[in-house]
This record gives sequence, C-alpha cells and structure tokens, in this order.
Amino acid sequence: MKLPRPTRLGGQRGRLICASDRNKAIILIKEAVVSGAREPLACKELGISQRTLQRWGSDLTPCEDQRPLVERPTPKNKLSKEERETIVQTVNQPEFKSLPPSQIVPRLADEGIYIASESTIYRVLKDADMQHHRGRSKKPSSKPISTHSATGPNQVWMWDITWLPGPAKGIYFYLYLILDLFSRKIIAWDVWLEESAENASLLVERGTLSEKRMSSQQPLVLHSDNGSPMKGSSLLETLYLLGITPSRSRPRVSNDNPYAESIFRTCKYRPNYPAKGFTDLTDARTWVLTFVQWYNKEHRHSGLNFLTPNQRHDGSSDQVFEQRIKIYEDAKRLHPERWSREIRDWSLNEEVWLNPERISQALTGNKRNS
Repeated sequence: MKLPRPTRLGGQRGRLICASDRNKAIILIKEAVVSGAREPLACKELGISQRTLQRWGSDLTPCEDQRPLVERPTPKNKLSKEERETIVQTVNQPEFKSLPPSQIVPRLADEGIYIASESTIYRVLKDADMQHHRGRSKKPSSKPISTHSATGPNQVWMWDITWLPGPAKGIYFYLYLILDLFSRKIIAWDVWLEESAENASLLVERGTLSEKRMSSQQPLVLHSDNGSPMKGSSLLETLYLLGITPSRSRPRVSNDNPYAESIFRTCKYRPNYPAKGFTDLTDARTWVLTFVQWYNKEHRHSGLNFLTPNQRHDGSSDQVFEQRIKIYEDAKRLHPERWSREIRDWSLNEEVWLNPERISQALTGNKRNS
C-alpha cells in the first residue's frame, strides 16, 4: 500500500510535538497498518521512529509531553538573589557606570574584590535589560596590523595626527601623539594650530627626553602613515640625529597604523569629550592632558589584559597579575561548583607585533614554498 503524503512531523524536530499532532499521526499509522502497511515504514513516512510511536501509546488520547512540567532542582552554581542585586548595584556605582564588565572585573580584582566573572556580569546585566550598545560607537571591526615587533618598551613607537573641533565650523586644532607599541603608553603629545614636520620634530625630541633615551645605541623604530608631516625633511633629520629608524605605512593602505588610530577613537569617544568644539588652544591642551593622565594611569587596556599602560611600561605587570590570580584562586576555593575550568588567564605575550596576521601568513607561505 502506498501512503498519502501528509505533513511530515520530522520538521518539528528540536521542538515538542503537540497532542493534536500525535493523535493525527496515530490515526494515520493505524489506518495504514489496517490497510496492510508495515508499521515501521508508516512511521518513516511521517518522519518519526517506531519507538516514538510506542512511547506515545496506542490509545487515541495521548497525554501532553510532560518534560516542560517536570520540577528540576536548582543548580548549585546559581547566583542568589542577593548576589545578583550586588552585581547590579556595583556596576551602577559612579566609578563603574560608564565601564563595561571587561573593565570592571580587573578594577575590582585590583581592590581585592571578586563578585562574579566577566561573563556572569554580562549575563546578569542582560537579564536586567541593562546591556545595551552605548554612545556613538559602532561594532568594532578587525583590522590588519604591521610588521614590526617589540619585546619591551621604547623599541617601537607609533605616531599620528588627528584634528580636534574648534570653536566654529571649519576651525580645527591638531593633536600630535606618540604611542609605544609594547605598553600602549602615550609617550609624548601636544596640540598645535597646524600640521608640520617641525612640530613633529619637537614632539619626537620631547618623547626621547621623557623616556631618557638619548643614546643612539638603543634601537628604536618610529612608525607612521604617509602624511606630509611624517615625510618632512626636518623630521627625518631629527630622526637621523637621534638614531631613530623611520617606518611608514604602505601607500593607499589606511589601516597599517591601527594602534594610533585606535587611541584617537578612544579619545574622541570619552564621555566628556567636547564634541561641539574646544573654545581655544589652551582649552584643547587642558582636556588632552586630562585624557592622557587617565589613559596612562587609570585606563585598563583590553589589549594589555586590562593592565594600565603605565603598569605595562614600568614592569609592574607581574605583581598586578599575581594579585589577580590570588583573588581568583580564593574565589574558586570558596565556590568550586561555579568553576568548570581553570581560573582566568592573567598573562600577556612578551612579544608584540604590529601585524601578527601578516607575519603568520608569511610563515605559512614559506612553509609551503620550502
């Protein structure tokens, strides 16, 4: 006997089948068996197994699926109501309310406090309808990096210029900034009224003085894009005298100097950034000074496993990580049922590449060619 082609129940795999559909399936299969069909083949036509049919029962009024009605025990690692309230109250404190959990957790660890993991805080905020995309920022996109590497501070510097809005439309101030690749510390900065290689030369000299790098025996690379101030003769002469190797991005490649671009984004998306413009040059310099102090001393950088740039630059990162590890180990001992794996990895690579993706591709290509 050839069965008609009813709606297959197999399409409902992954969700519960209601009692009315079960009744319909049982009736169709019984009619097929009475007409001479084999029960396994009739079940296959409807997209169910014979074992499923047997489980449903042979009467015409099968009961609803009881799985959603079963009382399940509360998981041992479930947060209590008080713990969830503590998390919500903590993230809404004035010092934390503008920070994501990825910034809050390390700060609490530095204060000797552990309330929950980063993922748990995100989950609690989502349940409380408090996890939203904030401000004018958009989703980050991955960008390729460059080919220099650093195993310590003051080996590779990156610099760039960005404009800051002035008191009226069409009036701008120009922020010059040098960043260290290894530590992401702002080495030197200034705000001027124009872009010029002479201003860039003064900034490089100031950076070498602040880092006490006066010997040309210490190798140092200064990376930038291809703007005219970066290629000016006065800047190149200064680099030559200081024993600094200039490096520039590839032509027509806008993302070969991403760390410098990234810090400008961080700067312009600060909550107190005057998007309507600075009143004068002094106002711009005062605001940037406050930003630099915050960035170097307070900002837990995600690219540094949430160290501050100063901690990475001065070598105190080991002590900070040791304290965080101790806090996490104590938290795991207190509630081992909440930890399915090892504690969070508080460490950093000792070699930083400006373009690790391109390096890995080159190594892969060399292996194929060899």
